[in-house]
Amino acid sequence: MREYLNSLEWLRSGLFWRTFFMLALLVTGSMFAWMASFRVLETTPRAQQLAAQIVSIVTITRAALTHSAPEKRHELLLDLANKEGVRIYLLEDSDQAEEPEATAFFEESKALMLNGLGRETRFASKLNGISGFWISFDIEDDHYWLRLEQDRLDPPIGLQLFSWAMVTVFLTLLGAAVISKLINDPLSRLSNAARAVAQGKQPPPLPQKGPKEIRETNLSFNTMVEDLVRIEADRTIILAGISHDLRTPLARMQLEVEMANLSHDARSGMQSDLHQMDAIIGQFLDYAKPMDKLELEPINLSEMLQQVIDESSRFQYLRLRTAITPDLFIDGNLIELRRLFNNLIENACRYGKTAGAPVTTLDVQCTRKNKERKHGLLISFRDHGAGVAEQDLARLLRPFTRGDASRSQANGSGLGLAIVDRIIKRHRGKLRIYNHQDGGFVVVIAFQEAKVA
Repeated sequence: MREYLNSLEWLRSGLFWRTFFMLALLVTGSMFAWMASFRVLETTPRAQQLAAQIVSIVTITRAALTHSAPEKRHELLLDLANKEGVRIYLLEDSDQAEEPEATAFFEESKALMLNGLGRETRFASKLNGISGFWISFDIEDDHYWLRLEQDRLDPPIGLQLFSWAMVTVFLTLLGAAVISKLINDPLSRLSNAARAVAQGKQPPPLPQKGPKEIRETNLSFNTMVEDLVRIEADRTIILAGISHDLRTPLARMQLEVEMANLSHDARSGMQSDLHQMDAIIGQFLDYAKPMDKLELEPINLSEMLQQVIDESSRFQYLRLRTAITPDLFIDGNLIELRRLFNNLIENACRYGKTAGAPVTTLDVQCTRKNKERKHGLLISFRDHGAGVAEQDLARLLRPFTRGDASRSQANGSGLGLAIVDRIIKRHRGKLRIYNHQDGGFVVVIAFQEAKVA
């Protein structure tokens, strides 16, 4: 089922529909312009044909009635009515005639018929309440009406054109859909692959087929992805190797400090430095973990976050204010998520101290967002410190980066928020950081809520 939905993903592409509607509008507009031109250009030939036909019918009917024997006229009139649809009536002064609608086609036909039948000829679309196409003519001193069916004046070409137009519109829309799909498929694949790279995943290679430009673009993208993967792997190996190799001399130094004949202050200072170095190495190892190798399982986010807060509440220099909605679940890794929240609390303690206050105040909220949204859970951390310079916000999630305002006030590797960002990406979440309008630094995390039976 999932593969079937993925195969229809192109239907949700805005670029596909934009291209489709542009092509459909262009071709449909061109077709209707052609139809309008055709109707205008074919009016004169059709009017000439109709006028010649009606003039011939009236002339032949007049000649037949004039030269036929009186006893045969009744039989002749019946024959004309049955075979040709031509009926003859006497013209009376009391006849109530209704003029035909003065369309461009009728006016052009009327002028031609008057030239052939005489200027005294009259026309009517309804005579004494009877519809039809009525033409008057004279035989010596007698006046007659000749009645034809209305479709002689207005042949059903409009219905034929409408039917052809509907078929053409359908074929046009079908062709526009096929062309749009062929145009947008390579862009859609490239967009999905770029999105996967942004999420730290390695997408499958793009197919190197089609026009030259598309082949070259896909080849360049595939090469870029391979280079990124190799660089990421090399960086991971280097960071992990350096961090691991440094742990051994640090352990020896820790042992030597314990056994050395040092004063209490000197020993405490050196141990603090060694612990700090060990913590930095731990951050290196955390940051170097691959993003795509993570096992996820349903986790009660509310309980786990409350446990982290309870553990942090024992610090006298930290005051936590919480608002956590119970029983919120996500698919995640327990160890990674605990590291995520501990890093945020540690970051707030290190850089978010309230000016003039002995403790750091941290507001933590965990709530459910609108269920119709993709990311249904929101977790926010807000301290009440000095915040971060606006120009530093854009680069704060980069590794080995800290805000200038706090650089000289605290020690660290500058990997805290970078690790947070990587953990959130591993869990297919979103991260936003900004300065609160009332002061303080805010971190907002959005996760997709897991369905738990």
